[in-house]
Amino acid sequence: MRRISWPVLLLAVGTLAGCGSASASVPATPTAAGARNSATYTTKYVQLVIFENNSYDEILGSSQAPYLTSLSKTWANMTQSFAITHPSEPNYLALFSGSTQGVTSDDCPLTFTDQSIGSELLKAKISFTGYAESMPNNGFTGCYAVPDKLPSGYLYFRKHVPWPNFTKVPASVSIVYPGPLSKPPSQFTWITPNMCDDMHDCPISSGDKWAKKNLPKLIAWDKANDGVLILTFDEDGGSSGNHIPTILAGNVNPGQYSQMINHYSVCRTIEDIFGIKPIANSKSAKPIAGVVK
Repeated sequence: MRRISWPVLLLAVGTLAGCGSASASVPATPTAAGARNSATYTTKYVQLVIFENNSYDEILGSSQAPYLTSLSKTWANMTQSFAITHPSEPNYLALFSGSTQGVTSDDCPLTFTDQSIGSELLKAKISFTGYAESMPNNGFTGCYAVPDKLPSGYLYFRKHVPWPNFTKVPASVSIVYPGPLSKPPSQFTWITPNMCDDMHDCPISSGDKWAKKNLPKLIAWDKANDGVLILTFDEDGGSSGNHIPTILAGNVNPGQYSQMINHYSVCRTIEDIFGIKPIANSKSAKPIAGVVK
């Protein structure tokens, strides 16, 4: 099926908690000042790592998240970063396709014929790999897998892995996450940790330990090879206006940045780095400014 995108609601705040509740949007996407070309950037590689359901204040400065807090102090920390809505799935769709695709739940399976970052990169002959931790096999299209005794009952959920929903993205790019990377496999790499390591079903400290184990070598490679790692969250826990951590590391200008951004801004930034045409709501989104080299 093909869903029709809904407009982003202006200046609304998420009010319902958790992955299972619907809510409204966060501050509107800023208007773009004009398309930027990849020639503007020296960055050639991007990785996006996404965690779950914690607000900016719950993560940065927390005794449970010393590693993520250290990244926010060492690299480029976006102090006014916001998710789009609640629950989880539409935020993943917004990051990957520039639109929530009209989705207001965590429904599965979904099928869209729309464009996405993945399809547009591949069309431009730019490599893309979608990694999902605890996915049972490459190209898996099931809604959930790997039973456990944690609250959600499974370690893998497709609602946190957007690319299987898009018909223009081949199954061959959907790969089981192999563990800590010393370098990225593609020019654009998306990494979704499992339901424990992304902090959905396990404490913040579990996700912080995962990040400390999995990200340092990748960030070091990015710093030396014109790459950028973007670490973000899908949404907050429902009580902080959808204010989330977003940190950029590697080939960036370190500092604390107060410009207001959201998932569409991140989508637009990735598109501009690679010089591909903006899609859906990312067309009117202002890319992150002054951060990526």
